[in-house]
Amino acid sequence: MPEVIVAGGGAAGMMAAYAAAEEGKDVLIIEKNKMLGRKVRITGKGRCNVTNSAPPDEMLRFVPRNSRFLISSFKRFNNTDLMNLLENTGLKLKTERGGRVFPQSDKAVDVVNAFMKLLSKERVRVLICDEVREIKVNNGSVCGVTTKKGRTFLTEKVILCTGGKSYPLTGSDGSGYMLAQQLGHSIIAPKPALVPMETKESWAAELQGLSLKNIGIRLKENGKKIYDDFGEMMFTHFGITGPIVLSSSCHIGDTEKNTYSFEIDLKPALDEKQLEERILRDFSESLNKNFENSLSKLYPQKLIPVMVRLSGINPYKKVNSVTREERRKLLKLTKCLAFEIKCLRPIEEAIVTDGGIDTKEINPSTMESRLVKGLYFAGEIIDVAAYTGGYNLQIAFSTGYAAGKSAAKGKE
Repeated sequence: MPEVIVAGGGAAGMMAAYAAAEEGKDVLIIEKNKMLGRKVRITGKGRCNVTNSAPPDEMLRFVPRNSRFLISSFKRFNNTDLMNLLENTGLKLKTERGGRVFPQSDKAVDVVNAFMKLLSKERVRVLICDEVREIKVNNGSVCGVTTKKGRTFLTEKVILCTGGKSYPLTGSDGSGYMLAQQLGHSIIAPKPALVPMETKESWAAELQGLSLKNIGIRLKENGKKIYDDFGEMMFTHFGITGPIVLSSSCHIGDTEKNTYSFEIDLKPALDEKQLEERILRDFSESLNKNFENSLSKLYPQKLIPVMVRLSGINPYKKVNSVTREERRKLLKLTKCLAFEIKCLRPIEEAIVTDGGIDTKEINPSTMESRLVKGLYFAGEIIDVAAYTGGYNLQIAFSTGYAAGKSAAKGKE
C-alpha cells in the first residue's frame, strides 16, 4: 500500500510528493486531469512566474492573508531553495522586473517537466484521470481513501492539494473543501483574489486595451486608504486589470456594503509643484492650439479625450486662454484619476482563491490537520493568498514541501 497519498497533482501536490518520496516513502499522486500541473502550465500567460527573488525574510510582506501561518514553512523551504532545486534539474531561470522569476525558455511546461524529472527520480507513482472522493478515518486517524472510479487504497497519510476554486477547468473546482468538511474542518468562504475589477464609470471601457506603466495607485474603502502600489495596469471592456490591479483586489471586501474607490496617479515621480511646471512648459509650446491638442506629451493618445472631458475644460479653448483654476483642475485630475469599483470579476477568472481551510485547524509547522491525524494540507486549498509576482506559487511549493516532509517523518 502507498505510505503517502497526495490528492491533486498541481504545484503543491508535485512538491509534496517529491518531498515525501525523497525520504524513501512509497508515494502515490491521484490526479483528476490527464496530466500533472495543468494549472502551472497556464500560469503567467504560459510563462510561469515560478517565484520571486525578494530576500527570503521579506517574502511574507507580500502575503496579506494569514502571512504568520506561513512563517515556519517559508523558513523550511524558501524561494532560494526552490530556485536551486529547479536549476539542479537543468531548468535555467531568469529574474525580471519586480523580482519575478521565470524559466529562461519562457515556457511554463518546462517547470512541470522539471518536477516530472524529480518525481521520476524518486519513483513516485501517478494515477491520472481519477480523484479522491472520500478520506477514510478510524479513531481519529487516516486509514485510506476511495476514488471516483471505485478504487480503494489503504494508507495512514493523505496530503490534500486539490486547490481552490479559481480556474475550475484546470481541476480547481472546490472539491477538496467538501473532503475536508466531511472530516470536520471549517471552510472560510472562498472568494476571488488576484482578479480584475469592474468599474462603475463607463469611460473605463472607452480606454479598453490601454496599458499604463510606472503609475501609482491608491485603493480606498469608504474614503480611507487601505492599499497603495506602483507599477502597471490595463483598461478592459468591463473595467481594469493588470499586476497592480490584481494585487489591489486582495483588499476588496463586500462591494455592496462598502464603497471602494481606485485612484491613479499618472505622474507619481512628480510632486504637484513639479507637475505644474511641466504643464506650464507644455502649454507654452502650444499657446495657439486648442486645449485638446496640447496634451500629447502629457498623456497617452487614447487617454486624452477622457482627461479633457473629466477636466471640464472646453476642448476647443485656446491654450493661452486656459485659466490658472482650470490648470489646477487638470493637475489634480492627473494626480488623482479616480473611479468607483462596482465589483470583482467572478472567481472563475481569479488567479487564486481567497478563503479555504481555516488555518487555525492546521499545524503551521507540519501542515497536519489538528482534527485528523495523518491528514495534511498544502497550497491554495488553505486560507492564504498573496499578491501577484510569484508569491502564490511559492506558498504552494513551501507548504507542499513542509507537508511532504512531515507526512514522511510522521512528526516534526
